[in-house]
Amino acid sequence: MDIDIQYLLFLQELRNATGGIFDEFFNVISKIAVEIMPLLPYLVFWAIDKNWGYRFLGTQWFGELINGTIKLSVCAYRPWIRDARIEPAGDSKVAATGYSFPSGHTLCATAEYGTTAVWQRNKRKWLAVLCCVMILLTGFSRNFLGVHTPQDVLVGFLETVCIICAAGFVQKKTANDPHLADILTIASVIVALAVLVYINVKPYPMDYVDGVLLVDPQKMMKDTFSGVGGVIGLMAGSYIERHYIKYKIPEGAKSLPVMTCVGTAVIFVWNQYLSGITVKLWFGANWGYFISAFLTMLFVVVLYPICIMKSAEK
Repeated sequence: MDIDIQYLLFLQELRNATGGIFDEFFNVISKIAVEIMPLLPYLVFWAIDKNWGYRFLGTQWFGELINGTIKLSVCAYRPWIRDARIEPAGDSKVAATGYSFPSGHTLCATAEYGTTAVWQRNKRKWLAVLCCVMILLTGFSRNFLGVHTPQDVLVGFLETVCIICAAGFVQKKTANDPHLADILTIASVIVALAVLVYINVKPYPMDYVDGVLLVDPQKMMKDTFSGVGGVIGLMAGSYIERHYIKYKIPEGAKSLPVMTCVGTAVIFVWNQYLSGITVKLWFGANWGYFISAFLTMLFVVVLYPICIMKSAEK
């Protein structure tokens, strides 16, 4: 038996031996990484530091794009498909989308907590340490809940660390070079579109058990479609913002806290509820995720900054 499966079976026995008392804790840790923490970049962008907001957003969406591309290239089956003895805890199996390698939850956790740790390492060391602890807890939660192998988590973490470093390097290079920023914007859109073509034309494993397709590759693509839509939306939005809107945070404006909270609530409701009964329903899962992410980024970087500046003028 593979060592990674043995490890997951050991954790499963531990879950069963403890009556599942830790299941909900680790399930919440996982959900925070993908449902709550992705809202942080919007708060930062609108109300705290626009440059760091861009860095958060770049890490988040390019991470989603790269992670999804790797997943659809490797096509690693989930642990419970590889070994029927693996039984994920609670509803964690429902939230486990796409192929297994690398871990998307670990990507999200490392992108948000990791970028926060880099940002705050010299200002609030306690916060940076806490963020590192949350990365470790999120990664372990994916193993403990039985939805990812150790290598899924490790590679998800390492790829995101590289993306965080790359985002910082690119931001420094383009800070005083708007022409270079525009070139990279166009190049990023081209790469994202190339990824879209690649995942639609590449071959996928079509394994059947008792005449039933084990994993439908079309159902594994939605996260990558979301990443492509997010990257294109971010790039298009950032171009418009840099050249025409030139958003400046209205520090001290009485309306800023309220507007920031309202905008964050709008995105949360959109992501969790409204997009599912509109664009995802109208255009199907894959293109629906693409359009949802694209519109989200245009709202975050273009439309809502205008609303914030207008409200501050009153």
